[in-house]
Amino acid sequence: MGRRSARAVPPARDDVAPLARLRRICLALPETSEKVSHGEPTFWVGGRMFATFDNHHHGAPHVGIWLAVPLGAQEALVYQDPRRFFVPPYVGGRGWVGVRLDNRPSWKVVEKVVREAYAFIKNKNPLPRRGRGQGEGTGGEVARGQRVTTTPPAGTATPRDQRR
Repeated sequence: MGRRSARAVPPARDDVAPLARLRRICLALPETSEKVSHGEPTFWVGGRMFATFDNHHHGAPHVGIWLAVPLGAQEALVYQDPRRFFVPPYVGGRGWVGVRLDNRPSWKVVEKVVREAYAFIKNKNPLPRRGRGQGEGTGGEVARGQRVTTTPPAGTATPRDQRR
C-alpha cells in the first residue's frame, strides 16, 4: 500500500455554538425542517429553502448563515452594516443575504432576519408542478387563471421575422 502524502485538515470547530443557537431559532418556526444540502445544514418550510448554514463554505473566512430575503433587503442590509452582512456566493445574485455568526453576532438581529426570510419564503406562491425543463425560477411558472399562449399576438415581429 502506498503512503498518503497529505491529510485533510478538518475545519475549525467554531461552528458548534452558533449552529446550535441557529437551530433553536429556525426549528422554533412552524412547519420548519432541517436537512443537509450542499454539505451544510439547511432549513426548509413548505418544501422551500429559506436558510443555509455557512461553515467556512468553500474556504470562506467566516461562519454565517445565508438567508432568502425580499428584493432590495440584501442591498439595504449590506450597505447598513457590511461587517455583519455580506452577499453570499451562488445565491447572492438572487437576492439572498449572508449574516456573519462569528465575532459576537447580535442574536436579536439574526433572529429578526431569519424570521423575515422564513416569512418571505412561506408566503411565496406554492411550488409549481415541475414539467420537463421547468424548474423553479426558470420562467416556466404560470399564475392561476393566467392565459397561456404559444404564439405571439398578430402583428408582433418574431426573431425569425427580424432576420428577413
